[in-house]
Amino acid sequence: MQRLQEDQLAAWRAFVNAYAAVIERIEQDLSSNRKVPLTTYDVLVALYQSPEKKLRMSELAGKVVITRSGLTRVIERLEREGYVRRERTDEDRRGAFAVLTREGKRAFLETWPAYAEGIYSYFASVLSEEERRAIEKGLSKVYREAKKGTASDRKG
Repeated sequence: MQRLQEDQLAAWRAFVNAYAAVIERIEQDLSSNRKVPLTTYDVLVALYQSPEKKLRMSELAGKVVITRSGLTRVIERLEREGYVRRERTDEDRRGAFAVLTREGKRAFLETWPAYAEGIYSYFASVLSEEERRAIEKGLSKVYREAKKGTASDRKG
């Protein structure tokens, strides 16, 4: 087992605590402004940014910050709310697309200003340009390394 140094743990704690606090504040702001929650927004933005406003469920799972089982529940809820519809694929009867509806697009576009304000207020405005660049560079590096595969993929 790798022994972690105190500065490594301090950086990790700062990242986790900052992320949790900022997300909590943004969620509160979205709720008080009667906007969709971040899990919903995360799905809507991924679909909105896709070329045909639809993605296979497996592709969508790779673009959102939700577990696969959580994504299934979110999609079921979004379907009931009219933001998304599921569409079977022609070539694979088991596969399905999540498709952004007109209501989903509207909810996405209405939520963005409040979300952007939260990002600015609780994150961007607190940091200098140099700090933002360092965070982006460092966290991008962490992200790329993490996306190389899971721990079980690297073992075998």
